[in-house]
Amino acid sequence: MNWITNYVRPHINSLFSRREVPENLWTKCDECGTMLFHRELSDNLNVCTSCGHHMPISPRLRFNALFDGGIFTEIDVPLPLADPLQFRDQKRYPDRMKAAQKATSEKEAMLVAQGEIGRTPVVAVAQDFGFMAGSMGMYVGNAIIAAAEAAVKQRRPLILFSAAGGARMQEGILSLMQMPRTTVAVEMVREAGLPYIVVLTHPTTGGVTASYAMLGDVHIAEPNALICFAGPRVIEQTIREKLPEGFQRAEYLLDHGMLDRVTRRSEMKDELVTIIRMLMGLPPAVKGDLPAPEPEPAPADAPAE
Repeated sequence: MNWITNYVRPHINSLFSRREVPENLWTKCDECGTMLFHRELSDNLNVCTSCGHHMPISPRLRFNALFDGGIFTEIDVPLPLADPLQFRDQKRYPDRMKAAQKATSEKEAMLVAQGEIGRTPVVAVAQDFGFMAGSMGMYVGNAIIAAAEAAVKQRRPLILFSAAGGARMQEGILSLMQMPRTTVAVEMVREAGLPYIVVLTHPTTGGVTASYAMLGDVHIAEPNALICFAGPRVIEQTIREKLPEGFQRAEYLLDHGMLDRVTRRSEMKDELVTIIRMLMGLPPAVKGDLPAPEPEPAPADAPAE
């Protein structure tokens, strides 16, 4: 009886029991409420196939779609002090860092890489809002400086994708010091005569907006991205007035001259290739990922015009 109870019955039950379905197969769109299958959403670069709402995307997935063939090389970033202020609120700062690293599988809130887009060599930087709200700490400052130095050394344009809730409070004044540090890094790129393109994604706020996110030669934003220093709720509470519809959203800022373009994620690569090749004085790229053919030299006996 024990043999039947302990072995046979559990074995039979395991054969006919209902398999558990993973919880992450479906994602609900925050804008329209449509349930989206994870593969369909991933293939569409985390953009809702129903309403076009742009959901967050990790820097690694973004780079896989941006660089030719998804091939890029990461640039090493110097590591700062782990917990310079010995900060503690409900959790210790190192514990929050470990939790964010486990959740995102990244070591920090910014990824720096180099590769080619449309056969055009570039250096690219992207913030991860999933990592402690993409907050700007010492590592983010080091990452932008490392990217700027690589761009200047290799004579490549620099592209930055911003997504942040502002400065990282666990690093206090040290996080605010990254504003002048990153400003100097951007100036290095500008003095070298290289393009610095900023793509502002949802949300870009606080000290990030007040520094490197608004210093680009060209500013592009994803649709409906919130871009501001202080958020709409804070402003309304301060001035005690109702703000206009869509205030501080990408389309509103485009209409009021703060942005150059609002571009869908699916069109971002072609847009960046066009802008970069124009600013670098290169011929337009052929549709696809091949560069435009070099013009044929005129025959030696050709008559002068």
